[in-house]
Amino acid sequence: MKRRDFTAALVAATATAGCATRTPAPATDPLRLDPARYTTQDLTVGGQTLRVRAFEGLPVVARPVEPAYQALNLFIPEAYFNGGRVGGYDASTAPIFLPNGVGGYMPARPGTLVNRMPPPPGQAAAPSASAMALSRGFIVAAPGARGRTLQAANGRWTGKAPAAIVDLKAAVRWLRHNAAHMPGDMERIVSNGTSAGGALSALLGASGNHPDYEAELQALGAASARDDVFAVSAYCPITNLAHADEAYEWQFEGLREYRNVATSMLDFRVQRQEVRSALTDTQMSWSAELRAAFVAYVNGLGLRAPDGGPLALQVDGHGSLRTHIKELLKTAAQRAADGGQNLSQANTHAGVLTLQGRQVVDLDFDAYVRSVGRMKGQPAFDGLALETGENQLFGDARTDKRHFTAFAAAHSSVAGALRADEHTVRTMDAMQQLGDRRSRVAGHWRIRHGSADRDTSLAVPALLAAAARERGATVDLALPWGRPHSGDYDLDQLFDWLQARLQAPR
Repeated sequence: MKRRDFTAALVAATATAGCATRTPAPATDPLRLDPARYTTQDLTVGGQTLRVRAFEGLPVVARPVEPAYQALNLFIPEAYFNGGRVGGYDASTAPIFLPNGVGGYMPARPGTLVNRMPPPPGQAAAPSASAMALSRGFIVAAPGARGRTLQAANGRWTGKAPAAIVDLKAAVRWLRHNAAHMPGDMERIVSNGTSAGGALSALLGASGNHPDYEAELQALGAASARDDVFAVSAYCPITNLAHADEAYEWQFEGLREYRNVATSMLDFRVQRQEVRSALTDTQMSWSAELRAAFVAYVNGLGLRAPDGGPLALQVDGHGSLRTHIKELLKTAAQRAADGGQNLSQANTHAGVLTLQGRQVVDLDFDAYVRSVGRMKGQPAFDGLALETGENQLFGDARTDKRHFTAFAAAHSSVAGALRADEHTVRTMDAMQQLGDRRSRVAGHWRIRHGSADRDTSLAVPALLAAAARERGATVDLALPWGRPHSGDYDLDQLFDWLQARLQAPR
């Protein structure tokens, strides 16, 4: 069957079967899309109603370990089955939007068309990224993924690294495997995610077809197809975990106090309370050690800024990387001012911004760091007591939690604590994958990390962007002013950016 002849086959398959009512014939290919197994959903975005076919709970591997998570939900505009167009696309040209719902490296079920989080009080619900994508003419393939807390009945852990990225790769392979049996342009797959999901989106774009994952994919019965993607959308990616502790100490140099939010349940209601603590003298000395390691790491990368200048650091932590991030912050503040945001009261009292009217003249990086404040203890990611989600991510089938850096392993407070092997850490590290020429890298990257985000250092997205540029990708990096740790907050701009990339010559 030729790629562009699928419509006739779909019409024939559904003409007498009805929607989601017939018993499918035995299939010789367990990953083959059954075109008759769908329901219809009506979606309203921006006052316009769109009918879509929803193919839900589709297994992406033949031998799943966790079937509820190793699956995807597929949403296709009805127009693509009758020769119609949406947003300028037709059945053969429609791009594929691949949003993952992973947060905190926890398990995520296949996505739906509604927002996962309710809107703030008094505000109307905004369309989800998937709903917006459909309204723009995209097909949505929303995969699930295993996560760090999954455990089988036999006691073995089933969602440790690299399970989540393997499942996302399997979803991409499933799409290409079914290219002749469904609408969509499989050379225009766009990944999207926030936080840990943003890291996985970046990792998917950095590690296309890399052999590191092949054994796991084959063991699960993934399709024999490519898993590279066209573009990456990553909001506040929690990535580069091998050096995230070092980057955190570099940014928050000298800050002892940290403020976090403890979450608990009371009478089935979520209770949040700010918790304040401070680094000890020993931790402050460790902080200086980690900062020095980060300087060496950055200088060893040999990356460059968009203007071609080197991204480097001096022994004192200053240097062109810090200047680059400062300029990104100034640009973000200026965009906020140009958009009508009043910056004077919020910032000048802390000495962060120097303003002349609505013009941002300068930004004091040290004052900015103090105004944002430290959120995490030390180390921020590889906890010495194995207390972080990332420690749990790097467990294995028999071990719930492990260290993943040499520093934390050397200073561990847990007797007999194990350390993840370098291969496993590499499979979760977009930076290392970008530096490996065996991978096929996505050609277009959009990275957003709010200026008020304290979950990881601003150096993490800055270096990620530089590494993607080094591999020849076009990169759009911004640090939206005042934005905390969050995602999908500028969907119109995201899809406008994608539209421009998709219209570029192949």
